[in-house]
Amino acid sequence: MYVPADKRSAATTPARESAATATATAGPARRKIVLLQTQAEAAGAQEISRTLGRELTARGCDVHTVFLFRRTAAFDDYPQVTFCARQRPAGILSTARMLVALLRYLQKVKPDAVMCFQHYGNVIGAVAARLAGVKVIIANRNTPQHGIPAWLNLVDYAFGATGLFTRVVVNSRAVEDEYRSYPRTYLRRIERIDHGFDLRTTTLGRDAARRLFALPESATLIGCVARLHPGKNLAAAIRLLPADPRWHFAVAGQGSERAALEQLARSLGVADRFHLVGELSPDQIGPFLRGLDAFVFPSLGETFGLAVVEAAQAGIPVVANDIVVLREVLEAGGGPCAVFTDANDTAALTAAVRSVLGDKILSARLTSRGAALKDRYSITAMADRYFALIMDV
Repeated sequence: MYVPADKRSAATTPARESAATATATAGPARRKIVLLQTQAEAAGAQEISRTLGRELTARGCDVHTVFLFRRTAAFDDYPQVTFCARQRPAGILSTARMLVALLRYLQKVKPDAVMCFQHYGNVIGAVAARLAGVKVIIANRNTPQHGIPAWLNLVDYAFGATGLFTRVVVNSRAVEDEYRSYPRTYLRRIERIDHGFDLRTTTLGRDAARRLFALPESATLIGCVARLHPGKNLAAAIRLLPADPRWHFAVAGQGSERAALEQLARSLGVADRFHLVGELSPDQIGPFLRGLDAFVFPSLGETFGLAVVEAAQAGIPVVANDIVVLREVLEAGGGPCAVFTDANDTAALTAAVRSVLGDKILSARLTSRGAALKDRYSITAMADRYFALIMDV
C-alpha cells in the first residue's frame, strides 16, 4: 500500500501540503504533474526531479512526487511525496504489492502528465500511467545505454516507437547520439534538455568545512560525490592512495558497494585514509566540496554527470575518466574544465591527480573555466524547456 506524506511526517508535512492545496484552489485549475522515480535517495536523477518539482511548482504546476520504493531518508520530508513501498521489494509478492500501490496512486491523483526517470522508472511508470488513463508520459534517460539490460532497451525501443512514451528527454549530445539508428517514429519523440543545477556554495573556509565532516585538516584531500555502486568505479580512486602517504580520499554517498570498497582499502593498507561521510543533503554538498583539494570522478558511464559538473563549477580542480559525455559536459570558457585520463590506469590517474595538485597554473585555468558552467547549465533554462514541453503535449 502506498505511503502518503501526511502519514510519515505529521509534524511538518501537512502544513506544507495545506499551503499547496490552498494555492492550487485559489485560481484556475493548474496542470497536475507526477514525477516518478524508482528509489528515493540522494543521487543525480533524484536531484534533477527535486529541482524540477520546485521550478514547475513556481511556474504554476501542481507537482507530486512518487517513488517505487524508499532507500534512504533523503525525501522523507519533501512535500507531496509518496513511496509505493517502504523498501526495495524482495520477491514476487512484494513487487506485485508495490505495482498495485503505484496504479492506485495514479488513479487517485489523476495527473495530467507523468514524468518518469531512470530506465525501470520509465518502463514501469509508462505502463502504470497508461493503465490509470494518463495520456501524457514523458520518459527521461538517466542511464547510459550500456548500463541498461538488453531486454529493457528493447522495451524502451518499443515504447518510444509505438508512442507509449509521448516524449523521451535526453540530457546530453552523447545520449542523443545513441539513438541515431532508431526509427523515425522514435526519433520524433526525442527532446534534448541539458541539466541545470543549483550552485554549491558555502561561507565556510576549508578547515571549517573539513571539521564539519570530521575530515583531516592537514591532509591532501581528494574527494568524490557518488553512489557507492560499481559503475561509479570508486575503487580506482582508492588505488591512488598508496602513491602518496599524504593523500586521503573522501566520498559522499551511500550504496551497495560500501563493504567492497572498505575491504579494498584495508587490503591496500590505506583504510585510515579512506573516509566515507555518508549521504549528504543538497545544502551539505557545498561545504563538502569546499574541503577538497581535488575532485576525482572515475565513473565508467554517465548521461550527464551532475556531481562532477557541480564540483567543477564550485572551483574544485577535477580529474575525470576520459569518456565522451564527460568531455562534452565539462567544457566551458573555450576549453576543458577537467583533466581527462583513463581512470582504470592507476599510473595515469595518479599522474593526473599530481598535475592538478601541483601545477597552480593548470589548477587556476580549470577552476576559471569551471565557473562558466553556471551559465551553460541554467536551472531556469532547463525548467522553462520542461514547462514548455508539458504545456505543448
